[in-house]
Amino acid sequence: MSKQHHYQTLLEWTGNKGKGTLNYRAYDRNHLIKVEGKPDLLGSSDPSFRGDTSRYNPEELLVASLSGCHMLWFLHLCSVNKIIVMDYKDEAKGIMEENKDGSGFFKSVTLYPKVIITEASMIETAQSLHHQANKMCFIANSVNFEVLHEPSCQVQQ
Repeated sequence: MSKQHHYQTLLEWTGNKGKGTLNYRAYDRNHLIKVEGKPDLLGSSDPSFRGDTSRYNPEELLVASLSGCHMLWFLHLCSVNKIIVMDYKDEAKGIMEENKDGSGFFKSVTLYPKVIITEASMIETAQSLHHQANKMCFIANSVNFEVLHEPSCQVQQ
């Protein structure tokens, strides 16, 4: 039997400069993303679309969500497979293509996990778990574009 999980956020636009959306330049794209009991996230649009560079944009958050979901599944799989991970970093990159009419879509996201483990004998297994983590990731299973991986694994010095 499947199990449902429910998530709720509140998005509040804070970019009204007094004239609402009178014209394209009359308002800021700033907003708050709220989840009860957690610190607010400051959001805006991509700077290409008049957004605030100091705030998170939805495209960055999508890439971060894929990266985070993959990491959490990878760490779980390593734990189950008796691989001790000491460090994990990922400089994920997404490619979004904008159409002439202003719409757009993500073509791909590539994850670049750099993992440090304790035993050299487990490097090959650790590397293989990235494929399984991708299959398990809720976010990767929900998008309609490729999520690629270029992992590296080293032994702790």
